[in-house]
Amino acid sequence: IARRLPELRYKKVDWAQADVTRDDLVALFRGADAVIHLAWLIQPGRDESVTHATNVEGSRRVFEGAARAGVPALVYASSVGAYSPGPKYRAVDEGWPTGGIETSFYSRHKAQTERILDGVEREHPELRVVRLRPGLIFKREAATGIRRLFAGPLVPNVLLRPALIPLVPDMEGLVFQAVHSDDVGDAYRRAATMGDARGAYNVAADPVLDPDVLAETLGARKLSASPRVLRALAGATFRLRLQPTEPGWLDMGLQVPVMDTTRARTELGWSPRHSSTDALLELLEGMSDGSGIPTPPLDPRTSGPLRVRELLTGIGQTSK
Repeated sequence: IARRLPELRYKKVDWAQADVTRDDLVALFRGADAVIHLAWLIQPGRDESVTHATNVEGSRRVFEGAARAGVPALVYASSVGAYSPGPKYRAVDEGWPTGGIETSFYSRHKAQTERILDGVEREHPELRVVRLRPGLIFKREAATGIRRLFAGPLVPNVLLRPALIPLVPDMEGLVFQAVHSDDVGDAYRRAATMGDARGAYNVAADPVLDPDVLAETLGARKLSASPRVLRALAGATFRLRLQPTEPGWLDMGLQVPVMDTTRARTELGWSPRHSSTDALLELLEGMSDGSGIPTPPLDPRTSGPLRVRELLTGIGQTSK
């Protein structure tokens, strides 16, 4: 089910078109063995009313629709971004508070949506609820979509080639986790089909990415940087519409904890086939090549010649 139907065709797959903010979902869910909720808006970053309508209220409609339709299992795509600020040099389990990072709209929405899901879970004990909390999700085919959402049309692809990245910022808090899209897909498969899977599962690959690992992976040098200065720069370039990433994304990245993935590995039998560094390199190589696939969020054609469509719709404000 998608708001905009892709051109991709697969055996055993039927597409249906629906918008989680307004369309009848119960009829689409009825008879399903499981609903996996992935719908989420990153942009428009300049109009939170639009993203909140999809991310929070749209999620509420999905959860309540699944319960009304009598679906036995609901799997929700949460995120490391749902977590409250936490440690970077010891891993936390799924019991860490999910209050989000207040200055990030993405993180606030993830935390608010988890509270809604808590209520649905209490009111519908017959519904098996699973929430996955992955780190950053990378793959080559997502390159165009991620570049458009976070770098914008003014960054040349060639500058994103791993061999041409000479420096990485060395600053406190730059410690994060990543996972390959295929490995996340396997975690969703297990969560949907294993009848005893319930609750939250952290999903991330090794190694944890910090300035030392990034420098070694990219063959780059570390450059001491101030989080305060970098945030000011991100805020200024966002206000000037030079790039689409509002500074709350930096706050979230520097404050969310490192996650312990023991529960996913032991209870779901999940184990990533790709390292976090391999996933990162694949994404960067895809960005330098302009890679994508024919789905509306990931299709290189959505940018238009010389990325003119991105410029015309406004950097950081389109939800189309």
